[in-house]
Amino acid sequence: MSLPPPPPVADQRTLPHCYRHPDREAGRSCTRCGRSACSECLVQAAVGSHCLECAKAARPDVATRAKYWNARQHTLVTYVLMAVNIAVFAVVSIADTSSLSGRSGISSLQCKLGLSRQVLEFGGRCSATQLEGAHQWYRLVSSGFLHYGIIHIAFNMFMLYQLGQLLERRLGRAKFGLLYAASLLGGSLGVIIVNQPGLSGGASGAVFGLMAAAAIGLQRQGINVFSTGLGTTLLLNLFLTFTISGISIGGHLGGAAAGVICGFVMLAPHWK
Repeated sequence: MSLPPPPPVADQRTLPHCYRHPDREAGRSCTRCGRSACSECLVQAAVGSHCLECAKAARPDVATRAKYWNARQHTLVTYVLMAVNIAVFAVVSIADTSSLSGRSGISSLQCKLGLSRQVLEFGGRCSATQLEGAHQWYRLVSSGFLHYGIIHIAFNMFMLYQLGQLLERRLGRAKFGLLYAASLLGGSLGVIIVNQPGLSGGASGAVFGLMAAAAIGLQRQGINVFSTGLGTTLLLNLFLTFTISGISIGGHLGGAAAGVICGFVMLAPHWK
């Protein structure tokens, strides 16, 4: 008499458990260290999946990440200059909200930052604020970051952005920053020489310098600048400078002159 076959033996094998959650079964493992982990504790990698510790260890340190970020910013100086101009405009606007329109009288803060020959040499009275002392040389720089109204700063920042994309990539950060500084100071010198009534301010002198430098750079490469959009923009801005009242002629021409001189050297062909 034959005996019945024995019952099948139950499979005692179980899945490994997650290294971070012992109560969870893990059907996958880290392709780097081999530890079993649940789906919550695995991060998708370029090849396979890594556990949280391996993913953290594979990340570059802070200095390396900063270096990579810095390398990707091709026009960092342009963005910094735009941020400074916008920050100054915001501070002036908060101090006197009527300055947003650009049509009101000069506020006390605008008075402290603007530039004219009389104020620079002798001090004096601006609006209702008494200025103390002469030779406030900081105005040569501060006036280049002062704007009168939203339209004023919007136009200058748009031009700065466009020209920065063109010039900073070619010159590099240091040379582009020096070109901007020279153009700004050239514009301030032009304000003092021409000596129009009122206080001058704005990045227009620096922007004119960038436009003039870019035009010279094209000319030195054998390109007719007036056949390009840059030449048309430069001519249009020069036309507006002399036809619209209230525009700083000295600031624009001084910045353009500085840009021509710097551009002739900085943007010369490599063989020259």
